[in-house]
Amino acid sequence: MQLRLLEGMHAIPAASWNALAGMQPFLQHAFLAALEDTGCVGGQTGWQPLHAVLEDGHGLQAAMPLYAKTHSWGEYVFDWAWADASERAGLPYYPKLLSAVPFTPVPGKRVMARDEQSRGLLLQGVLAMAGQAGFSGVHCLFPAEAEEASLAEAGLLCRRGLQFHWLNRGYGDYEDFLAALTRDKRKKLRQERRKVLDAGITVIRKTAGDITPADWAFFARCYQQTYLEHRSTPYLNLDFFERLGGVMGQHCLLVLAYQHGQPIAAALNLFDEQRLFGRYWGATCFVPSLHFELCYHQGIEFAIERGLAVFEGGAQGEHKLARGFEAVETRSWHWLAQPGLATAVERFLLREGQGVQHYLGELDERAPFRAMPGA
Repeated sequence: MQLRLLEGMHAIPAASWNALAGMQPFLQHAFLAALEDTGCVGGQTGWQPLHAVLEDGHGLQAAMPLYAKTHSWGEYVFDWAWADASERAGLPYYPKLLSAVPFTPVPGKRVMARDEQSRGLLLQGVLAMAGQAGFSGVHCLFPAEAEEASLAEAGLLCRRGLQFHWLNRGYGDYEDFLAALTRDKRKKLRQERRKVLDAGITVIRKTAGDITPADWAFFARCYQQTYLEHRSTPYLNLDFFERLGGVMGQHCLLVLAYQHGQPIAAALNLFDEQRLFGRYWGATCFVPSLHFELCYHQGIEFAIERGLAVFEGGAQGEHKLARGFEAVETRSWHWLAQPGLATAVERFLLREGQGVQHYLGELDERAPFRAMPGA
Protein backbone atom coordinates (compact mmCIF):
# COMPACT_ATOMS: atom_id res chain seq x y z
CA MET A 1 0.00 0.00 0.00
CA GLN A 2 1.25 3.49 -0.88
CA LEU A 3 -0.19 6.74 0.50
CA ARG A 4 0.06 9.83 -1.70
CA LEU A 5 -1.18 13.40 -1.31
CA LEU A 6 -2.18 14.95 -4.63
CA GLU A 7 -2.64 18.65 -5.36
CA GLY A 8 -5.73 18.35 -7.53
CA MET A 9 -8.43 16.00 -8.76
CA HIS A 10 -6.92 15.71 -12.23
CA ALA A 11 -4.08 13.63 -10.77
CA ILE A 12 -6.67 10.96 -9.85
CA PRO A 13 -8.46 8.82 -12.50
CA ALA A 14 -12.11 9.86 -12.48
CA ALA A 15 -13.46 6.31 -12.81
CA SER A 16 -11.38 5.07 -9.86
CA TRP A 17 -12.46 7.98 -7.65
CA ASN A 18 -16.14 7.67 -8.55
CA ALA A 19 -16.09 3.92 -7.90
CA LEU A 20 -15.28 4.74 -4.26
CA ALA A 21 -17.48 7.84 -4.02
CA GLY A 22 -20.77 6.31 -5.12
CA MET A 23 -23.61 8.39 -6.56
CA GLN A 24 -23.75 11.49 -4.35
CA PRO A 25 -23.18 14.44 -6.70
CA PHE A 26 -20.97 16.47 -4.35
CA LEU A 27 -18.38 13.68 -4.17
CA GLN A 28 -18.17 13.12 -7.90
CA HIS A 29 -14.79 13.71 -9.52
CA ALA A 30 -16.42 16.23 -11.90
CA PHE A 31 -17.85 18.34 -9.05
CA LEU A 32 -14.61 18.59 -7.08
CA ALA A 33 -12.57 19.15 -10.24
CA ALA A 34 -14.94 21.95 -11.28
CA LEU A 35 -14.24 23.75 -8.00
CA GLU A 36 -10.52 23.58 -8.75
CA ASP A 37 -10.69 24.42 -12.45
CA THR A 38 -12.79 27.56 -11.90
CA GLY A 39 -10.63 28.93 -9.08
CA CYS A 40 -13.18 28.45 -6.29
CA VAL A 41 -10.55 26.44 -4.39
CA GLY A 42 -6.79 26.54 -4.75
CA GLY A 43 -4.70 29.61 -5.44
CA GLN A 44 -5.20 32.28 -2.79
CA THR A 45 -8.57 30.98 -1.54
CA GLY A 46 -7.19 29.28 1.57
CA TRP A 47 -8.46 25.93 0.27
CA GLN A 48 -5.43 24.06 -1.08
CA PRO A 49 -6.36 20.64 -2.52
CA LEU A 50 -4.26 17.89 -0.98
CA HIS A 51 -6.34 14.81 -1.69
CA ALA A 52 -5.20 11.59 -0.05
CA VAL A 53 -5.12 8.32 -1.99
CA LEU A 54 -4.09 4.83 -0.94
CA GLU A 55 -3.00 2.57 -3.78
CA ASP A 56 -1.62 -0.89 -4.35
CA GLY A 57 -0.79 -2.89 -7.45
CA HIS A 58 -4.49 -3.22 -8.23
CA GLY A 59 -5.20 0.52 -8.19
CA LEU A 60 -7.02 2.90 -5.85
CA GLN A 61 -8.07 1.27 -2.58
CA ALA A 62 -9.07 4.31 -0.50
CA ALA A 63 -9.26 8.09 -0.86
CA MET A 64 -10.21 11.28 0.99
CA PRO A 65 -11.21 14.70 -0.34
CA LEU A 66 -8.66 16.70 1.63
CA TYR A 67 -7.70 20.37 1.83
CA ALA A 68 -4.98 22.31 3.60
CA LYS A 69 -6.79 25.29 5.16
CA THR A 70 -5.39 28.64 6.27
CA HIS A 71 -8.73 29.81 7.71
CA SER A 72 -12.06 28.30 8.78
CA TRP A 73 -14.44 29.97 6.33
CA GLY A 74 -16.91 27.91 4.32
CA GLU A 75 -16.98 24.90 6.63
CA TYR A 76 -20.28 25.16 8.59
CA VAL A 77 -18.69 23.51 11.64
CA PHE A 78 -17.33 26.48 13.49
CA ASP A 79 -13.95 26.12 15.24
CA TRP A 80 -13.08 29.80 15.57
CA ALA A 81 -12.95 29.52 19.38
CA TRP A 82 -10.50 26.62 19.14
CA ALA A 83 -8.30 28.62 16.79
CA ASP A 84 -8.39 31.63 19.11
CA ALA A 85 -7.49 29.54 22.16
CA SER A 86 -4.62 27.90 20.28
CA GLU A 87 -3.21 31.20 19.02
CA ARG A 88 -3.45 32.79 22.48
CA ALA A 89 -1.43 29.88 23.83
CA GLY A 90 1.24 30.55 21.23
CA LEU A 91 0.34 27.50 19.14
CA PRO A 92 -0.43 28.20 15.46
CA TYR A 93 -3.82 26.74 14.47
CA TYR A 94 -3.34 27.14 10.74
CA PRO A 95 -2.65 25.40 8.49
CA LYS A 96 -4.97 22.55 9.31
CA LEU A 97 -6.22 19.62 7.23
CA LEU A 98 -9.90 19.33 6.37
CA SER A 99 -11.80 16.45 4.82
CA ALA A 100 -15.04 17.92 3.51
CA VAL A 101 -16.85 19.14 0.42
CA PRO A 102 -15.96 22.85 0.17
CA PHE A 103 -18.79 25.24 1.05
CA THR A 104 -21.23 22.32 1.33
CA PRO A 105 -22.57 21.00 4.68
CA VAL A 106 -23.80 17.74 3.18
CA PRO A 107 -23.27 14.42 5.00
CA GLY A 108 -21.59 11.75 2.90
CA LYS A 109 -18.50 9.65 2.41
CA ARG A 110 -15.21 11.17 3.48
CA VAL A 111 -12.85 8.23 4.10
CA MET A 112 -13.84 6.30 1.00
CA ALA A 113 -12.49 2.76 0.88
CA ARG A 114 -13.00 -0.64 -0.69
CA ASP A 115 -12.78 -2.29 2.73
CA GLU A 116 -12.30 -1.45 6.40
CA GLN A 117 -8.61 -2.39 6.40
CA SER A 118 -7.90 0.13 3.63
CA ARG A 119 -9.98 2.77 5.44
CA GLY A 120 -7.95 2.30 8.62
CA LEU A 121 -4.63 2.40 6.78
CA LEU A 122 -5.59 5.60 4.98
CA LEU A 123 -6.62 7.30 8.22
CA GLN A 124 -3.46 6.23 10.02
CA GLY A 125 -1.35 7.47 7.15
CA VAL A 126 -3.06 10.87 6.96
CA LEU A 127 -2.79 11.43 10.72
CA ALA A 128 0.89 10.46 10.74
CA MET A 129 1.63 12.74 7.80
CA ALA A 130 -0.29 15.62 9.42
CA GLY A 131 1.79 15.35 12.57
CA GLN A 132 5.07 15.15 10.69
CA ALA A 133 4.20 18.10 8.40
CA GLY A 134 3.19 20.41 11.26
CA PHE A 135 -0.55 20.65 10.65
CA SER A 136 -2.46 21.57 13.82
CA GLY A 137 -5.09 18.93 13.23
CA VAL A 138 -7.23 16.86 10.90
CA HIS A 139 -10.97 17.58 10.72
CA CYS A 140 -13.55 15.35 9.04
CA LEU A 141 -16.92 17.06 8.53
CA PHE A 142 -20.25 15.25 8.07
CA PRO A 143 -18.86 11.76 7.32
CA ALA A 144 -21.03 8.78 6.46
CA GLU A 145 -22.22 6.80 9.47
CA ALA A 146 -20.39 3.70 8.23
CA GLU A 147 -17.06 5.53 8.55
CA GLU A 148 -17.47 6.71 12.13
CA ALA A 149 -16.20 3.56 13.85
CA SER A 150 -12.90 3.91 11.98
CA LEU A 151 -12.69 7.60 12.88
CA ALA A 152 -13.28 6.85 16.56
CA GLU A 153 -10.76 4.00 16.50
CA ALA A 154 -8.18 6.36 14.99
CA GLY A 155 -8.62 8.67 17.97
CA LEU A 156 -10.67 11.50 16.51
CA LEU A 157 -13.09 13.38 18.77
CA CYS A 158 -16.79 13.47 17.88
CA ARG A 159 -18.65 16.76 17.67
CA ARG A 160 -22.44 16.76 17.47
CA GLY A 161 -24.57 19.25 15.60
CA LEU A 162 -27.91 19.33 13.84
CA GLN A 163 -29.57 20.08 10.53
CA PHE A 164 -33.15 20.11 9.29
CA HIS A 165 -34.19 17.44 6.78
CA TRP A 166 -37.55 16.78 5.18
CA LEU A 167 -38.43 13.08 5.20
CA ASN A 168 -40.70 11.53 2.58
CA ARG A 169 -43.16 9.31 4.41
CA GLY A 170 -44.70 7.93 1.25
CA TYR A 171 -46.69 11.02 0.31
CA GLY A 172 -48.69 10.79 -2.91
CA ASP A 173 -48.54 14.52 -3.60
CA TYR A 174 -48.07 17.86 -1.84
CA GLU A 175 -51.63 17.87 -0.48
CA ASP A 176 -50.99 14.45 1.03
CA PHE A 177 -47.97 15.94 2.83
CA LEU A 178 -50.05 18.88 4.07
CA ALA A 179 -52.64 16.47 5.45
CA ALA A 180 -49.96 15.07 7.79
CA LEU A 181 -49.45 18.48 9.43
CA THR A 182 -51.42 20.09 12.21
CA ARG A 183 -54.29 22.32 11.13
CA ASP A 184 -52.46 25.54 12.02
CA LYS A 185 -49.36 24.53 10.05
CA ARG A 186 -51.42 23.53 7.02
CA LYS A 187 -53.11 26.90 7.08
CA LYS A 188 -49.82 28.77 7.36
CA LEU A 189 -48.20 26.96 4.42
CA ARG A 190 -51.23 27.47 2.20
CA GLN A 191 -51.20 31.18 3.07
CA GLU A 192 -47.50 31.40 2.17
CA ARG A 193 -48.06 29.84 -1.23
CA ARG A 194 -51.14 32.01 -1.87
CA LYS A 195 -49.09 35.19 -1.27
CA VAL A 196 -46.73 34.16 -4.06
CA LEU A 197 -49.59 33.44 -6.47
CA ASP A 198 -51.34 36.70 -5.59
CA ALA A 199 -48.12 38.58 -6.40
CA GLY A 200 -48.37 37.30 -9.97
CA ILE A 201 -45.41 34.95 -9.64
CA THR A 202 -44.93 32.03 -12.01
CA VAL A 203 -42.52 29.30 -10.90
CA ILE A 204 -40.71 26.98 -13.31
CA ARG A 205 -38.48 24.04 -12.40
CA LYS A 206 -35.69 23.09 -14.80
CA THR A 207 -33.24 20.19 -14.88
CA ALA A 208 -30.43 18.97 -17.15
CA GLY A 209 -30.49 20.38 -20.69
CA ASP A 210 -33.51 22.59 -20.00
CA ILE A 211 -31.24 24.95 -18.03
CA THR A 212 -29.90 27.53 -20.50
CA PRO A 213 -26.73 29.66 -20.31
CA ALA A 214 -29.01 32.64 -19.63
CA ASP A 215 -30.54 30.76 -16.69
CA TRP A 216 -27.10 30.09 -15.21
CA ALA A 217 -26.09 33.73 -15.66
CA PHE A 218 -29.25 34.91 -13.91
CA PHE A 219 -28.83 32.40 -11.09
CA ALA A 220 -25.20 33.49 -10.55
CA ARG A 221 -26.44 37.09 -10.28
CA CYS A 222 -29.01 36.03 -7.64
CA TYR A 223 -26.40 34.00 -5.75
CA GLN A 224 -24.00 36.95 -5.66
CA GLN A 225 -26.81 39.26 -4.52
CA THR A 226 -27.48 37.07 -1.49
CA TYR A 227 -23.85 37.36 -0.40
CA LEU A 228 -23.82 41.11 -0.98
CA GLU A 229 -26.90 41.49 1.22
CA HIS A 230 -25.04 39.68 3.99
CA ARG A 231 -21.90 41.76 3.37
CA SER A 232 -19.79 38.76 2.51
CA THR A 233 -17.89 37.48 -0.50
CA PRO A 234 -19.35 34.72 -2.71
CA TYR A 235 -17.39 31.47 -2.72
CA LEU A 236 -18.52 30.36 -6.18
CA ASN A 237 -18.57 32.04 -9.59
CA LEU A 238 -20.42 31.88 -12.89
CA ASP A 239 -17.69 29.72 -14.42
CA PHE A 240 -18.32 27.09 -11.78
CA PHE A 241 -22.10 27.07 -12.25
CA GLU A 242 -21.74 26.84 -16.03
CA ARG A 243 -19.26 23.98 -15.62
CA LEU A 244 -21.61 22.27 -13.18
CA GLY A 245 -24.46 22.48 -15.68
CA GLY A 246 -22.25 21.08 -18.40
CA VAL A 247 -20.80 18.08 -16.60
CA MET A 248 -23.50 17.35 -14.00
CA GLY A 249 -26.68 18.90 -15.36
CA GLN A 250 -28.59 15.68 -14.73
CA HIS A 251 -28.10 16.29 -10.99
CA CYS A 252 -29.20 19.97 -11.05
CA LEU A 253 -32.62 21.35 -10.22
CA LEU A 254 -32.96 25.08 -10.90
CA VAL A 255 -36.15 26.73 -9.63
CA LEU A 256 -36.92 30.08 -11.30
CA ALA A 257 -39.53 32.68 -10.34
CA TYR A 258 -40.95 35.06 -12.95
CA GLN A 259 -43.01 38.22 -12.53
CA HIS A 260 -44.46 40.04 -15.55
CA GLY A 261 -42.47 37.67 -17.75
CA GLN A 262 -39.10 38.54 -16.20
CA PRO A 263 -37.01 36.35 -13.86
CA ILE A 264 -36.75 37.79 -10.35
CA ALA A 265 -35.45 34.92 -8.19
CA ALA A 266 -33.79 31.51 -8.43
CA ALA A 267 -32.83 28.56 -6.22
CA LEU A 268 -30.35 25.81 -7.05
CA ASN A 269 -30.63 22.27 -5.72
CA LEU A 270 -28.72 19.09 -6.54
CA PHE A 271 -30.20 15.60 -6.39
CA ASP A 272 -29.41 11.93 -6.83
CA GLU A 273 -31.61 8.84 -6.78
CA GLN A 274 -32.38 9.16 -3.06
CA ARG A 275 -31.94 12.76 -1.93
CA LEU A 276 -32.52 16.37 -2.85
CA PHE A 277 -29.95 18.84 -1.55
CA GLY A 278 -31.01 22.47 -1.13
CA ARG A 279 -28.06 24.77 -1.80
CA TYR A 280 -28.29 28.40 -2.91
CA TRP A 281 -30.91 31.05 -3.57
CA GLY A 282 -31.19 34.73 -4.40
CA ALA A 283 -33.65 37.37 -5.65
CA THR A 284 -33.46 40.70 -7.41
CA CYS A 285 -36.47 42.09 -5.50
CA PHE A 286 -38.48 41.23 -2.41
CA VAL A 287 -41.75 39.31 -2.64
CA PRO A 288 -43.34 38.03 0.61
CA SER A 289 -42.89 34.26 1.08
CA LEU A 290 -40.99 33.84 -2.22
CA HIS A 291 -37.95 32.45 -0.41
CA PHE A 292 -40.09 29.76 1.24
CA GLU A 293 -41.76 28.91 -2.08
CA LEU A 294 -38.56 28.44 -4.07
CA CYS A 295 -36.38 26.92 -1.37
CA TYR A 296 -38.85 24.64 0.46
CA HIS A 297 -42.29 24.13 -1.10
CA GLN A 298 -40.99 23.57 -4.62
CA GLY A 299 -38.31 21.21 -3.33
CA ILE A 300 -40.83 19.18 -1.36
CA GLU A 301 -43.07 18.88 -4.43
CA PHE A 302 -40.12 17.79 -6.55
CA ALA A 303 -39.01 15.19 -3.96
CA ILE A 304 -42.52 13.72 -3.82
CA GLU A 305 -42.83 13.62 -7.61
CA ARG A 306 -39.43 11.89 -7.98
CA GLY A 307 -39.94 9.56 -5.02
CA LEU A 308 -36.88 10.92 -3.21
CA ALA A 309 -36.53 9.83 0.40
CA VAL A 310 -34.94 12.96 1.91
CA PHE A 311 -34.73 16.67 1.18
CA GLU A 312 -31.72 18.15 2.97
CA GLY A 313 -32.38 21.83 3.50
CA GLY A 314 -28.80 22.85 4.30
CA ALA A 315 -27.23 24.26 7.44
CA GLN A 316 -29.11 25.94 10.29
CA GLY A 317 -32.60 27.38 9.94
CA GLU A 318 -35.04 26.60 12.74
CA HIS A 319 -37.74 28.19 10.57
CA LYS A 320 -37.63 25.01 8.44
CA LEU A 321 -39.32 23.14 11.27
CA ALA A 322 -42.62 24.92 10.64
CA ARG A 323 -42.45 23.85 6.98
CA GLY A 324 -42.30 20.12 7.56
CA PHE A 325 -38.59 19.62 8.12
CA GLU A 326 -37.31 17.62 11.08
CA ALA A 327 -34.22 18.10 13.22
CA VAL A 328 -31.58 15.41 12.72
CA GLU A 329 -28.21 14.99 14.38
CA THR A 330 -25.03 15.51 12.41
CA ARG A 331 -21.48 14.66 13.45
CA SER A 332 -17.97 15.79 12.66
CA TRP A 333 -14.68 14.30 13.84
CA HIS A 334 -11.52 16.08 14.94
CA TRP A 335 -7.90 15.20 15.69
CA LEU A 336 -5.71 17.89 17.26
CA ALA A 337 -1.95 17.54 17.35
CA GLN A 338 -1.41 19.52 20.58
CA PRO A 339 -2.35 17.36 23.61
CA GLY A 340 -3.36 20.33 25.78
CA LEU A 341 -5.71 21.74 23.16
CA ALA A 342 -7.10 18.28 22.44
CA THR A 343 -7.92 17.75 26.13
CA ALA A 344 -9.66 21.12 26.41
CA VAL A 345 -11.65 20.52 23.23
CA GLU A 346 -12.68 17.06 24.41
CA ARG A 347 -14.16 18.55 27.59
CA PHE A 348 -15.93 21.23 25.57
CA LEU A 349 -17.40 18.68 23.15
CA LEU A 350 -18.85 16.66 26.00
CA ARG A 351 -20.75 19.71 27.31
CA GLU A 352 -21.73 20.87 23.84
CA GLY A 353 -22.98 17.41 22.89
CA GLN A 354 -25.25 17.30 25.93
CA GLY A 355 -26.68 20.67 24.91
CA VAL A 356 -27.30 19.47 21.36
CA GLN A 357 -29.15 16.40 22.63
CA HIS A 358 -31.34 18.57 24.84
CA TYR A 359 -32.07 20.94 21.95
CA LEU A 360 -32.97 18.04 19.64
CA GLY A 361 -35.48 16.86 22.23
CA GLU A 362 -37.06 20.32 22.38
CA LEU A 363 -37.31 20.49 18.59
CA ASP A 364 -38.95 17.07 18.43
CA GLU A 365 -41.65 18.34 20.77
CA ARG A 366 -42.28 21.24 18.39
CA ALA A 367 -42.62 19.06 15.28
CA PRO A 368 -45.42 20.28 13.00
CA PHE A 369 -47.03 16.89 12.45
CA ARG A 370 -50.36 15.74 13.86
CA ALA A 371 -50.21 13.80 17.09
CA MET A 372 -52.99 11.50 15.87
CA PRO A 373 -55.33 11.14 12.89
CA GLY A 374 -57.97 13.86 12.82
CA ALA A 375 -55.98 16.34 14.92
